[in-house]
Amino acid sequence: MTVIVPTMGALHKGHQALIKRARELDKEVVVSIFVNPLQFSDATDLERYPRTPETDIQVATLAGATEVWFPNYEEIYPTDPVQISAGSVGDLYEGASRPGHFAGVLTVVNRLFEIVKPTAAVFGEKDFQQLWLIKNHFKKIEIDAVPTVREFDGLALSSRNIRLTESDRAAALIISKALNEPARMQEILATEPDFKLDYAEIIDEKTFQKASAITQHRRAIIAGWINGVRLLDNAVVETNS
Repeated sequence: MTVIVPTMGALHKGHQALIKRARELDKEVVVSIFVNPLQFSDATDLERYPRTPETDIQVATLAGATEVWFPNYEEIYPTDPVQISAGSVGDLYEGASRPGHFAGVLTVVNRLFEIVKPTAAVFGEKDFQQLWLIKNHFKKIEIDAVPTVREFDGLALSSRNIRLTESDRAAALIISKALNEPARMQEILATEPDFKLDYAEIIDEKTFQKASAITQHRRAIIAGWINGVRLLDNAVVETNS
């Protein structure tokens, strides 16, 4: 029995939390590291994605991985891949800003599952729309979710954070501040001139549609850019918020 933790590398403490959770599920933990070109609509973004293989091996091993797997493109896609549709939810929010992104995600996850044949897989809640789509598409494999890991000041850990300057990082804190006051998200985000908003919405966790007054399970989702670096985050909205 094997648990897989699919990643694109540039591992950090957030990934370590996923790996540690995987070790709780089973003693065999495969961490895959593959920067999947199918989920990038912007070639520049793909090129700039951080790659730190030697550090990744150390980080994954220290967290409890029993195998760190770096498949190449031909191993994942020996023939031209037939992409898996992400459906209507895949066209919302991240999908609207990054056409084809979630089809690429589902396609690569499917291939990883075909090759490794895991009994379970672990993903983070930070990419909540991705997690939602994976849970709804792959019903025969246990999909375990780990809460977002944050820095001491609330910034969600992300491999893209390495591209933030000190001032960029300070500006990025506006996202977690906005999530703390979901009723005022738009107002709070507008106070940071370096943050370019893509979307800020409160959604129904069950359907991923915009929440209504009677929605019981609500989540706030935010995405945008700081000097060209795309950042996203989310948080549960308490019923009294």
